[in-house]
Order: sequence, then structure tokens, then C-alpha cells
Amino acid sequence: MIDFSERDKLNPFTWYERMRRENPVLVDEDGDVHAFGYEAVKKVLFEHELFSSRRGPADDPNNPIAASLISLDPPRHRQLRSLVSQAFTPRAIAALAPRIEEISSGLIQDMKATSGEVDFVETFSVPLPVTVIAELLGIPLEDRDKFKVWSDAIISGTAEMDSGGELNFTDAQREMVMYFGEMIAERTRRPKEDFVSQLLAATVDGERLSPTDILGFCILLLVAGNETTTNLLSNAILTLNEHQEFWSSMRDSAAMVENVVEEVLRYRSPVQHMYRTATRDLELGGVQIPANAAVVAWMGSANRDEAAFEHAEQFVPGRSPNRHVAFGHGIHFCLGAPLARLEAKISLTQLAREFRRIDVDTSRLVSIPTSFVYGFYHMPVTLA
Repeated sequence: MIDFSERDKLNPFTWYERMRRENPVLVDEDGDVHAFGYEAVKKVLFEHELFSSRRGPADDPNNPIAASLISLDPPRHRQLRSLVSQAFTPRAIAALAPRIEEISSGLIQDMKATSGEVDFVETFSVPLPVTVIAELLGIPLEDRDKFKVWSDAIISGTAEMDSGGELNFTDAQREMVMYFGEMIAERTRRPKEDFVSQLLAATVDGERLSPTDILGFCILLLVAGNETTTNLLSNAILTLNEHQEFWSSMRDSAAMVENVVEEVLRYRSPVQHMYRTATRDLELGGVQIPANAAVVAWMGSANRDEAAFEHAEQFVPGRSPNRHVAFGHGIHFCLGAPLARLEAKISLTQLAREFRRIDVDTSRLVSIPTSFVYGFYHMPVTLA
């Protein structure tokens, strides 16, 4: 039996520790399997022949997530990843640094112009990655506010809209399909210098990508590309609020910034779990699992496993080794990890140089209401 009511959204780590101790691999009342220990989670994420990523038919135009990299197995996964990887080479990511610095600096100046309290999520950790991803995709400035609403609805099931209503998962997916479908059609007629146009011109083993393939890429990049970085930045500020001793040292030390980013990824992982499906009858952590069982790999728990990390409950920038699985493991290791790291490194460096400290009002934090990610809808802070 697994009792999710005991999982505190702000501090799920106590619950994780108990699950690792009492039920490191657990089959719940619905037959779903939950892996909490580091080695079990790594196995689920790594051994794709035993644990499939498939989440529905890959050619369903109404479910483009099922056609994206995150939901594919080899050989199709290898074909598509080799293609999209060309847009995420180290050289291509490094070339984005000046623009990321410009966006981050502008947001910081806006924050400084606001006297008193600001919402860090609304003023910084959302607009930075949304702007970066939007520019990669060639999205008009006036459409970017839709991104966060869509992402929130996909991640947590519903999202609040400016109109005061709510958008649910199904409607958000339908709106994204319509939006990107029209965009793909437009780029087919009139290509531009953006990621969508590159995908339309590309081939995989001599074949062009289908509109559904490209749709899946766009939606995955939109959701994963901004949601992960938004939560990484917010989680970093919350963690540094608890460990102010590292704030000033980030001003002049690029190594310290990198160490802080890596340890935040482990300590408060933006993505807390991933789903897989058992491809056959198998054994995991001494537990027998039937074919076709849903398997949940709790990365947020694995990254706090005392068997893998000495003093796992402590925030230790520069810990070595730090083999966290915040970005996954194996063939599905997050393609956008270098971009997320770059955005975090640049923005945290600038924030540390502009402010003596950032104080979080932890009594008014609003957590994202899902076990899938760790992050916040609202984070009131005072700048000093």
C-alpha cells in the first residue's frame, strides 16, 4: 500500500526516506510498481529493453507527446534523437549564452525597479526559459504568455488563466496541436531561420519527418524546455535562502555557481519521477513484476539515497562524485540538460552580483500541485 497523502509537496524527502527504508520497490493496490532506491531507479531508466517508454500510438495526431522522444523506444528513438541532437550541440548551446545573458539582465533590472517584494517565479524563473524556448521555436512575443499556461496544464492537469478560468490537460493539448499545426503549415510555405524550419528540412534515414513528428518535438521542447528550467531556478533560490553562506561566494567563482547548480539538481530535482512499462515478466529489487505493469522511477528519491550519496540530506555544493539522475539516465537522458545548466549558471551568477541576498517568504510559497515535478507557482521574495 502506498499512501500519497503522507507526501508533503514542499518536503517530500522525509516520505522518500521512509519508502526507501520500508519499501524500496513497491507494488501498489493498482498493480503499479514504484522504485525509490538509487540503483533500482537507474535500472528502470537505463534498461530500455526491459522498461519501455511507449505511451500510446506514435502516429496519433491528437496525442503528440506519444510521438515525441520522451515516449519512443529504439530504433525510432535513435533516429529522431540523432536528428534533433544537431540543434543541441555544445557549439549551438554555447552560442545562446549572449542572448541568455541579455534576457536575464533585463529581467533583473525590472526586478530592481520594483520596490519591496516581488514574485520570483512570475518575474524571473518563468519568463527567462519561456523567452529562450520561444525564440528557438520562432514564436511571436505576443503568444508567449500561452506557453506557461499550456505547460502548467500538461504537467499538473489544470492551469489558471488570466481570464480567471482554468485550462485542463485535454484542452491544453488540443490548443497546442492547433497552434503548432498552423505554425508548421506556415513554415512549410515560408521557411524561416528557426528550429521548426530546420526540422521541416531535415531527413531521417532518407525520409522527412511527418507533421506529427515535428508536432511532438515542438510540444516536448515547449513543456520540458521551460518547465524544468523554471523549477531549477526557483529551487535554487529556495535552497540558497536556506544556505546563505554560498550566495556571496557565487559572485566571483564560476566553479561555485556550477557546483550549486549540480547540487540543487540533486537536492531538489525539478522532475521527481518518470514512467515506464515492463516489457516482460521480470524482477526489480527482489520484487516480481509482471509484463505490462506501469513502473514509476522516483528520481527525487534516488537523488537522496544514502546508499549512493554520503550525507544525502545535506546540501553540499562541490560534492564528488555527484552522479544524480535529475536529468534521467541512459538513452533518454535529457537532451536539453546543457541548455538548462547554461541558463541556471548565467542567471544565478548575475543574480548573485546584483543582490546581496534574496529572502524567500516560505510561509507564502505555492507549490505546483503534482508529484511529477518539484517547483512553485508563486515564490514571494525580498531583494537586498
